[in-house]
Amino acid sequence: MKFYSVFDEEFADYGQVLEGYDTKGLIAAMNAIPLPDEGTDYSPSIPELEKEPIFKVLKEKAYGDMPLELGMCWGHNTKLNCLEYHRDSEINIGTEDFVLLLAKRGEIRNGRLDTAKVKAFKVPAGTVVEVFATALHYAPCHLDDNKGFRVAVGLPLGTNTDYRISDPVNDEDRLLWARNKWLIAHADSAEAKDGAYVGLDGENIDIAK
Repeated sequence: MKFYSVFDEEFADYGQVLEGYDTKGLIAAMNAIPLPDEGTDYSPSIPELEKEPIFKVLKEKAYGDMPLELGMCWGHNTKLNCLEYHRDSEINIGTEDFVLLLAKRGEIRNGRLDTAKVKAFKVPAGTVVEVFATALHYAPCHLDDNKGFRVAVGLPLGTNTDYRISDPVNDEDRLLWARNKWLIAHADSAEAKDGAYVGLDGENIDIAK
């Protein structure tokens, strides 16, 4: 699998790098949170991160003063497993170099997507990356198993919190897995075993291979 950089032209269809933000304090606060022994953890809103000055700056500038939450995904991961999208862009900032596995929402056909369309993008530590609402994404992948990954996740307030619907009105409603979170799972994933909609065809990509 070819690895691109978020500074490469290929990334322009999936997101952009946001310049001018001081991430040092945020990275220190993220590093103070221990890694799980295995797997990944995620919290949509972490008070210790939202106390950092960058939170207010991101809210006012990157999100045009919309209500914002700043949480983190952290742990160990090298697999695709699922792809998700939101109605809004997502901001990612890592303490270490990490990889985003991305596809285009417009490539979904009849609720299915071939994982051969997924591209890998390396993100340098401390870089502020906006992942567009039209980009399918999921848990970051680490590049060093000893270090794992810690990636801050900025999203509109309430995103990824508990929400399900019992009265779907269209096919897209089958994908709604949490508040402002539409999810497509690979059959090999834990999410699929928990009842998530299975719509990823092909290999469950593992960058460790």
